Amino acid sequence: MKILIVSDAWLPQINGVVRTLSTTRKVLESLGHEVEVISPDQFTTIPCPTYPEIRLAVNGFRRVGQLIQAFQPDSIHIATEGPLGLLARHYCLRHKTRFTTSFHTRFPEYVHARFRIPTAWTYRLLRWFHRQSVRIMVTTPSMQRELSQHGFDNLTIWSRGVDVELFKPYPEPFLTELPRPITMYVGRVAVEKNIEAFLELNMAGSKVVVGAGPQLDELQQKYPEVHFVGLQKGEALARYYAAADVFVFPSRTDTFGLVMLEALACGAPVAAYPVPGPIDVIGDSPAGCLHEDLAEAVKGALTLDPEKCREHALRYAWEACSQQFFDNLHVITPEETISKPSQRLASTSESASSQV
Repeated sequence: MKILIVSDAWLPQINGVVRTLSTTRKVLESLGHEVEVISPDQFTTIPCPTYPEIRLAVNGFRRVGQLIQAFQPDSIHIATEGPLGLLARHYCLRHKTRFTTSFHTRFPEYVHARFRIPTAWTYRLLRWFHRQSVRIMVTTPSMQRELSQHGFDNLTIWSRGVDVELFKPYPEPFLTELPRPITMYVGRVAVEKNIEAFLELNMAGSKVVVGAGPQLDELQQKYPEVHFVGLQKGEALARYYAAADVFVFPSRTDTFGLVMLEALACGAPVAAYPVPGPIDVIGDSPAGCLHEDLAEAVKGALTLDPEKCREHALRYAWEACSQQFFDNLHVITPEETISKPSQRLASTSESASSQV
């Protein structure tokens, strides 16, 4: 099956959405499917306002349609509500081709945190974007219930997974120079992540922040006692997780929180607020502690067994999540068949290929 994913979030960005999409693509390709991604790296881009690490495509009006026609997909999934997502949506509606979408990020809350725009306005815009979708894939049952209350229809679950071969306990000593216990945050360093709720905690030991983002310089100056180690990837990231005594997840707005699974797989218990995301990932399991007082959550998490955390993470396999994604897709019917590229476009493509 030929599956097209359209996403405004893609490599070299490192975040939960990109890891989810790129891993899903690998799993589906290993099962024999052909997966193509339309992403910002194929276009001229500009930095996202207030978040320059994110690049937004600006010249895709004709190009997105050409790429869809050239690939001739059996299914189209629009993963994000950004410029490329909007253009793919426009193309599909214009050509009466049905598609699926996913809801990865609570944009209304993020926009409110940055610009104080009422969340009701942004939710209205997102309802318009997703209204024509055959199925809107969301990460958790609590997110499904919440979006239903906001007026979204056709909601279905697409959960998340973790690479338990990469993210695992590492017995080799690491961060031995830091006083224990080590409490750690991993993720985007941005206001919507509510990181200061963690940094302001008055507790013994060391605080470590792994990641980059628009709030990094500000927080480094404001909290000089905190160890900011920047963006980490692969095994280096896994070793940081494994060195933590507690992984602190202060966000109140994430739809899932893939970093929680990565931390658990490395044997680090989670401390978080009892909100959607942590409730779905941790619940009443022995893998973490949820409390409205984040300091109390950390204290509780410090008493938990790392082996139980690892066992909990092993329940989340990428193969099952990718199959869930595949089952949620809409297969384009003969009545919706995408027209093939014109002879002129085909000739142009052949000419461009001959010059590579």
